[in-house]
Amino acid sequence: MSEAIAVAVIGLCGSGLGSLVGALVSNKVWQYRIEQLERKVEKHNEIIERTFKLEEEHNLFEEKFKVVNHRINDLERREEKWNS
Repeated sequence: MSEAIAVAVIGLCGSGLGSLVGALVSNKVWQYRIEQLERKVEKHNEIIERTFKLEEEHNLFEEKFKVVNHRINDLERREEKWNS
């Protein structure tokens, strides 16, 4: 085998190995980035769920507040009737 062919084969092997290693590293980077995005999405979804629960609680308290105010108004009217 001539020297030129041997150099070409060694160069081909080196290029192939370099490409393979580069692809593996690139794949790991992409997997890491996807995992980070998944974590961010999970955090976002948790915040949305908590916000929804808080809005439900807020609506419930608002309704209770209206009922309490109505009762107070009724009691005040009764007191006015008794005092007059």
